[in-house]
Amino acid sequence: MHSEITRDNVCRYSFLLNWRQWSLLGVLLVFSVTVAIAWARLPSEVNGDSLPSLAPMVEEVTPAVVNIATEGSVQVRQNPLLNDEFFKRFFNIPEQPRERKTQSLGTGVIIDAKRGLVVTNNHVIANAHQITVKLRDGRKLQAELVGTDPETDVAVIRIPAKNLTAVKLTNSDELRVGDFVVAIGNPFGLGQTVTSGIVSALGRTGLGIEGYEDFIQTDASINPGNSGGALVNLRGELVGINTAIFSQSGGNVGIGFAIPINMVNMVTEQLVEHGEIHRGLIGAQTQDLDPDLAEAFGLQQRTGAVVVDIIPESPAQKAGLTPGDVIIEVNGKKVRSSSDVRTRIGLMRVGEKVKFRVVRDTKKLNLVATVADSKEVASTSELKNPRLAGATFGDIPENAPAYGHLKGVVLFEVERGSPLWVAGLRDGDIITSVNQRAVDDLTAFLQIVNTTEGQMLFRIRRGNQAAYVVIK
Repeated sequence: MHSEITRDNVCRYSFLLNWRQWSLLGVLLVFSVTVAIAWARLPSEVNGDSLPSLAPMVEEVTPAVVNIATEGSVQVRQNPLLNDEFFKRFFNIPEQPRERKTQSLGTGVIIDAKRGLVVTNNHVIANAHQITVKLRDGRKLQAELVGTDPETDVAVIRIPAKNLTAVKLTNSDELRVGDFVVAIGNPFGLGQTVTSGIVSALGRTGLGIEGYEDFIQTDASINPGNSGGALVNLRGELVGINTAIFSQSGGNVGIGFAIPINMVNMVTEQLVEHGEIHRGLIGAQTQDLDPDLAEAFGLQQRTGAVVVDIIPESPAQKAGLTPGDVIIEVNGKKVRSSSDVRTRIGLMRVGEKVKFRVVRDTKKLNLVATVADSKEVASTSELKNPRLAGATFGDIPENAPAYGHLKGVVLFEVERGSPLWVAGLRDGDIITSVNQRAVDDLTAFLQIVNTTEGQMLFRIRRGNQAAYVVIK
């Protein structure tokens, strides 16, 4: 009985204690309803001026944004035993398909109405046998492939140039963090969808998404299917091509990435002209300038790229670059990291001049190099083994803190999709042995790999990790 009385008293006391609070909540509720009704009755105009809306700009841009559907096939990896006819007959195993059909949905942007050129992502049309483009007005057109560049994830396709609308282009270098942007695409195959946000960051690199990265980061909702779509400013000008999202669930979490239109233009021009990219290289290996290195070099700035190695007879050596130089500008643009140098040079045409602003012994110098084809620069190392095509090696630079006291050769650069890339090797890896024979320098390394006809066993070091990799 005592327990029941206690509970009744507590309930009654609680009600009396909150009576004034209930009154206050009632007032707030009435106020909220009043505000909601007032908001719902907002006029379409204020003092003769219409309320701000993105609708006019969106109506102008959306005809230039297309939906892309592809059909293709990929090779199916099979167990080697399934290629043995005796094994299949003995176990009565039916013939297995060697190819698997694929389908994908994505987005594209018309950048040249007269020539019917549409830019999209390489991963949208990769392995496609048939590419179907659906316009905003409902027309479905068959597209032909002009060219692709997996390193930047850019592709160009062509559709019949009749009654097309192209989007306006602008200078993406003028973008600032905080600028409003609008993303237009085909998320989840739902059809054309518009989302808005701001530029969250610029120059995002080191994400491991593409070989050459200089992403615009935005919080405008980007989801699967938006790939290849348009990122435009409030004037309806194309500033980027949406290409990736950062997500653990596969959906939008407010972090999307777009390729700047300036980078897209550089790639597109070569694809339209040649159908492929002739990647530029100067033969200089760099690493990020960190605070410890800056202090060691006696520098005030904390951003830049330190030259750690130069390929003999390369454009970098001919230009006068030497290990220890700190690159602070490339073609008048500030360098924040080593990837900035690699990206800017890699997107330049072979034969173009690249201007460097470097710091050497606390003095600033201006140097000019001529961009060479990556294959020509790599050949200066006398690498003759075809299985190592697309890779450039060099000696470990002396007194380089990044490598400690390691002995071996540095994988200077490896092209995306090359045999070494597929095997898992990346820029900056150290090869310490080949076929269980130690290699102390480039000469010893070349002597082994150039005389080896079968598969090779590399022992590599990456940071504090070591591993064996088989090169077939």
